[in-house]
Amino acid sequence: MASAVPSTTIPTHEELVARARAMVPVLKERARKCVAERDVPTETIAEMQEAGFFRILQPKRWGGYEMNPNVFYDVQKTLAEGCMSTGWMYGVVGCHPYELALFHNEAQEEVWGKDTSILASSSYQPVGKVTRVEGGFRLSGRWGFSTGSVHCQWVILGAMVPPAEEGGPPDMRAFLLPRSDYTIDRDAWHVFGLQGTGSHDVIVDDVFVPEYRTHRSVDGFLCTNPGQKENNGPLYTLPWAQVFTRSVSTAAFGGARAVVNGAIAIMQNRVSTNTGKASKADPFLHEAIARAHAQITEMENTLRLTFDDLMSYAERGEPIPMEKRTLYAYNSASVVRRLADLADDMVKLLGGRAIYMSSEVIQPWLDLHAGRAHVANDPNNRTADVIGGILGEPPSFTFL
Repeated sequence: MASAVPSTTIPTHEELVARARAMVPVLKERARKCVAERDVPTETIAEMQEAGFFRILQPKRWGGYEMNPNVFYDVQKTLAEGCMSTGWMYGVVGCHPYELALFHNEAQEEVWGKDTSILASSSYQPVGKVTRVEGGFRLSGRWGFSTGSVHCQWVILGAMVPPAEEGGPPDMRAFLLPRSDYTIDRDAWHVFGLQGTGSHDVIVDDVFVPEYRTHRSVDGFLCTNPGQKENNGPLYTLPWAQVFTRSVSTAAFGGARAVVNGAIAIMQNRVSTNTGKASKADPFLHEAIARAHAQITEMENTLRLTFDDLMSYAERGEPIPMEKRTLYAYNSASVVRRLADLADDMVKLLGGRAIYMSSEVIQPWLDLHAGRAHVANDPNNRTADVIGGILGEPPSFTFL
């Protein structure tokens, strides 16, 4: 078996964010290509690899940085300010080194043993057909929404495992497959926003997946993952769902910032040809922009404090109270809808200039509304558990 590799020199939080900030102008230039080709350009992936972005949540024993998740999210939202599709793709693919660290060590060896830069995509929809066999499972199915899949050499797919004994409960698991075990349908991803995420369909036709290449949802919930034996730092004791759900809401901060920046640019020089009124003197537009700026900052601060709190529990070796887990999941689920509403309030006050596809506000506005569709960004899925957490009742939804 290949041996783990020592970690390389670890850049600081500030250095990583500065690298992301330096990429924003380039991402803006590539955004049209990204959207038109329905995939993040390969040169962007290479530059993110070189910058070390995919190593932020990767274990040190596999050449990663093993940093506080807030570093990861700060990089993500900065990239998304240049191109929300790129930021979304980075958030999804870039958080998978965290989950891979939770798999059995044998699975980690297969993925990173020869090349620690290997990436994985995912689709957690529990749509696969699973059959128990000796040593593991047979898996078949078609999964949508596998973001960044063409840039990845592995995929993580969701499916319900039938009970081992009649009458028992099914077991939700994530199945890890190499590129040779699945095909990608690149003609299924035709959407109005987040086009460039390359969230294509993945097709699996009756392949064998060994037991050690599965991750049980209940282990992620209970923080009793097999990979914690080798990856025993505080980071990997966090609930996996807290890390993932934040990864599909954070790109929206960059998208919302892009709308604010675009609205300000239009406001500064737009004069209505019909009324002769200057947008820079429009108090309603001023209010919409100011409110968006203030509330974006408020939500960013809330989610940053969330992970500072989660990490403080992890570093003390204490369990995180369920009341906090349910509330933090709800907070993350709420931000994309709130940000999309704030963008709506700005766009509707920018006049005809804003409706052209050349406008700086339109693509991130569309992206924000597409991001609302992700199941993790629907706060209605979280309300019952928030109330249950307040009342001290057990959660009904284990993805917390």
